[in-house]
Amino acid sequence: MPQDKPTILVTGGAGYIGSHAVLALQRAGYDVVILDNLIYGHRDVVEKVLQVELIVGDTSDRPLLDRLFSRLNIAAVMHFAAFAYVGESVTDPAKYYRNNVYGTLTLLEAMLAADVKKFVFSSTCATYGVPQVLPLPEDHPQNPINPYGASKLMVERILSDFDAAYDLKSVCFRYFNAAGADPDGLLGEDHNPETHLIPLVLQTALGKRESVSIFGTDYPTPDGTCIRDYIHVNDLAAAHVLGLKYLLESGDSAVFNLGNGGGFSVKETIETARAITGREIKAIECDRRPGDPPVLVGSSDKARQILGWNPQYPDLSEIVSHAWKWHQQRHA
Repeated sequence: MPQDKPTILVTGGAGYIGSHAVLALQRAGYDVVILDNLIYGHRDVVEKVLQVELIVGDTSDRPLLDRLFSRLNIAAVMHFAAFAYVGESVTDPAKYYRNNVYGTLTLLEAMLAADVKKFVFSSTCATYGVPQVLPLPEDHPQNPINPYGASKLMVERILSDFDAAYDLKSVCFRYFNAAGADPDGLLGEDHNPETHLIPLVLQTALGKRESVSIFGTDYPTPDGTCIRDYIHVNDLAAAHVLGLKYLLESGDSAVFNLGNGGGFSVKETIETARAITGREIKAIECDRRPGDPPVLVGSSDKARQILGWNPQYPDLSEIVSHAWKWHQQRHA
């Protein structure tokens, strides 16, 4: 790339998926600046691993955004900054609408004022709600069953309207279950509180937790536990780089599912972790959680066809193995 290459602003770039996307952007030759309020992001990851400029601030801070856009030659924005705890969104929806919707709207308005019109958005399969058909296609009805999913759907609708009114072009990625870690061990998943199955299982293997819970064993699935579509975080990051390239080459606004198109049950995931770690992992069977669909698997055919996306790590054993390598480094 030329020396005067434009800069990509990555919001939430100190978080799990955002940091992996920043690393992928760097490896692809882009300059990156991170905006993160560090509520859930990790300063040490940015300073020690990514080594890019970190602006500590919020997407709802319009004066900060205006200064940022006036100072930097930003070609596009990759937006990961969001609250993403489904249960919390039910008990405190105001927090989710304020951050996920108002924060994004403020960011988009600042972009328009600076004439920046390329936007890659981190959405979610939670916008679909309960599946009517599997694997889920992009044109599946969107009926979110929690405020988190509703907040992401609102942003998708804002982006559609902003395209029609202001010619702001966007790529929306609806993720399934992000998992794994950078294969080189540079980055991984470190949430507090942690709610995702694979890190919970691996923390149990490390002795950080006494047990892992299985919520429901009476679902209409082969072993009675929920089935989910796990997608390696590096494959997610690679899709974002492809989505950015698509927009920078004058691609029209589009929506893509990101998953592997296959699923693994909770019990299969725990067994895989036992095999990878060689550890006893105590699992306790509990009642179902409200709102958990039995099976959640997405079709990613559109991303493969239009973006040329080809997941490199579709195997659950590789996903768990990469995560285990990182957890051992981070926590052992």
